[in-house]
Amino acid sequence: MTAARSVTDAVIADLERTRGWQEAFYQQLHQNPELSHQERATAAAVARRLRDTGYDVTEGLGGTGVVGVLRNGSGAAVLLRADMDALPVKEATGLPHASAAVATDANGSEVPVMHACGHDVHVTCLIGAAELLARHQDQWQGTAVVLFQPAEELGDGARAMVQDSLTEVVGRVDVAFAQHVLPAPAGVVGTRVGPVLSAADSMRVTVYGRGSHGSMPQASVDPVVLAALIVIRLQTIVSREVAPTEPAVVTVGSIRAGSKSNVIDDHAVLELNVRTYDEPTRSAVLDAIRRIVTAECQASRSPRDPELELYDRFPATINDAATTERVRAAFVDHFGDHCRDLPLQSASEDFSDIPNALGVPYTYWGIGGTDPDAYRRAQDAGRLAEDIPVNHSSAFAPVMQPTLDTGTSALVVAALAWLAVPGSR
Repeated sequence: MTAARSVTDAVIADLERTRGWQEAFYQQLHQNPELSHQERATAAAVARRLRDTGYDVTEGLGGTGVVGVLRNGSGAAVLLRADMDALPVKEATGLPHASAAVATDANGSEVPVMHACGHDVHVTCLIGAAELLARHQDQWQGTAVVLFQPAEELGDGARAMVQDSLTEVVGRVDVAFAQHVLPAPAGVVGTRVGPVLSAADSMRVTVYGRGSHGSMPQASVDPVVLAALIVIRLQTIVSREVAPTEPAVVTVGSIRAGSKSNVIDDHAVLELNVRTYDEPTRSAVLDAIRRIVTAECQASRSPRDPELELYDRFPATINDAATTERVRAAFVDHFGDHCRDLPLQSASEDFSDIPNALGVPYTYWGIGGTDPDAYRRAQDAGRLAEDIPVNHSSAFAPVMQPTLDTGTSALVVAALAWLAVPGSR
């Protein structure tokens, strides 16, 4: 057994004592989810737990963000992050602790609320890791920074914390970590070097025509036909302008135009979503969209220039090679063959805005949350897509164990790869 493994085992040996309150804490969070920028009760519960554990706590960063700092002598400073927000989804898991919550969203509509992406798992695991590190300060030295972020689902929570004096609160940091629960067998942890999550850009495109009676199309510039031509031409961006070896996705998720079958309206609105994994491809795809929309408007004799608005923008998550290899080695040492390679993910998130603003390397990994037997049965039957609920599904429900133990342990293992006392690495 290596000295580093000995230190890790000494800290994680206390997990059984942590498990009881963690499971109750998780059920409470799951039953009481909160929408983006509304995570007030979650943040208050986190802050109370951190203070009770001995962390210096700052609340209200970026609205509802919470940061806990535990200084334990000289050494590296490690930042561990969890996101807190839930989604406007009506839960259909049938769990005893299922959410029946409703809330008023940013548009003033009453919506159901559910932790359909597992952020309650993330919060619970990080709280547990924070407590384990606080209990065993004799095994490590340096600074542990635990950060609980609002509004990941909107892509602006990390930026809000950065803009609200995050760097002054956390001080010097050497490395940053985050994790996400995924539809993979519980007990498994995986990471990868380089791109992990895509950048995401949503674009609202408004194109203009000239309205007319449906029986007199010659008097119109039909924005429905114009929008249809744009949709068709956009399909050529990935197939003809992006190299086959470079992943990219362009999706038109919404088209709105007109209100009656015999009325040609004067405008149409398209909403697009773009996924890419590096900045050159991202820029090329967005430029191609602008070029195609503009050209099709001109070809259709549109009386006004189109309007293109970017929103809900997420950065790419690109794992630092040296940091990731160091964490992977620690994971292999602790988890053995339960440490796997994480496939490239097409989802997006805003964690990297934090280490990018702090100027530090980072790595991001995934943990499984699906009952291993259920996953195996679905895999053997070739029915993973049909039988295993994915993130954002109303049926998404990570099994509590070993998911919570794995996520808590992974955070501790990664942190101790930097914080273990001299001579024990």
